[in-house]
Amino acid sequence: MKNNALVVGVSGIAGSNLVKELITQGWGVYGLARNPKVAIEGVTPVAADLLDKEGLTIVLQDIELTHVFFTTWMRKETEAENIIVNATLVRNLLDVLSPKKTVKHVALVTGLKHYLGPFESYVKSGVLPITPVREEHPRLALENFYYAQEDEVYVAANRDGFTWSVHRPHTLIGHAVGNLMNMGITLAVLASICKEEGLPLVWPGSEAQWNGLSDVTDARILAKQLVWAATTESAFNQAFNVTNGDVFRWKQLWEELANYFQIPFEGYKDQIRPLEPILAQKSDVWQTIVAKNGLQPIALKQLVSAWHTDADLGRPIEVVTDMSKSRKLGFTAYKTTKDSFIELFEQLRAERLIP
Repeated sequence: MKNNALVVGVSGIAGSNLVKELITQGWGVYGLARNPKVAIEGVTPVAADLLDKEGLTIVLQDIELTHVFFTTWMRKETEAENIIVNATLVRNLLDVLSPKKTVKHVALVTGLKHYLGPFESYVKSGVLPITPVREEHPRLALENFYYAQEDEVYVAANRDGFTWSVHRPHTLIGHAVGNLMNMGITLAVLASICKEEGLPLVWPGSEAQWNGLSDVTDARILAKQLVWAATTESAFNQAFNVTNGDVFRWKQLWEELANYFQIPFEGYKDQIRPLEPILAQKSDVWQTIVAKNGLQPIALKQLVSAWHTDADLGRPIEVVTDMSKSRKLGFTAYKTTKDSFIELFEQLRAERLIP
């Protein structure tokens, strides 16, 4: 049977880059989302609400799948609510697919909050992990919807006999409009506004992040690891960190990003200067930029996710990720982080999303 993949969250950063990789490798690809806007040749869109189990059953009843890649989540006000809704998303899908008995492998994308704790806790609770973070680190004694999603996969795997993999990227850098966690586009829009107003690109985060080591994950590297783990027997039933493979300091990269936009920059100065309240006041400026440069008429709030960028760059510790586990098993894909950002900026310019 040909490999037929269901990519859940096809419109997001992880999902949209994954379908391109799967198509390149000759897979049959179905892309599921509530509104699957993905203009990629070779993807069959599947419009479904994962919270509507009956509707999900109907839309999937005639689709034969061998692999499931789960790359989406829903954000609620509290982590307790996040746990309920995000566990339900995974459980409903795997319950619906269970009677078919055709799924061979399920891959789940989570992230480094597995080690850092949920958004509402990891900066404030004082629970700080030892870095670099490694897959064998135990779960934190905190509520975390990633743990709940993993547990749903484990239960279904024991019931249905498929293999699984869990993938923990750091901050994802890639193209997707309207994504909940999109640092790359957020910084590109911020820099474009700074250039329009004649202002420097001001570092919004903590001193620890400014001076410390960091890494990020190009969405294309994540896509390659997802396919690798789904097709490599030695990688079955394991969790893997995934980053570009290099490390950097923001105090170096920040200057390089500012140079790309040909604007000055400011580094850390005494306190965190978060983006969310700043960008909340820039909708009119963005509309001016859109009109002046003939950009796609997309509202500022649909492009940026300042809350997430603030959360990542405001961490009180440096965060680096150990990639040894997958490297030892043969996963060798690599990307230079500066290239991840610059290639994204070039794509955004080509698509008239930034000037």
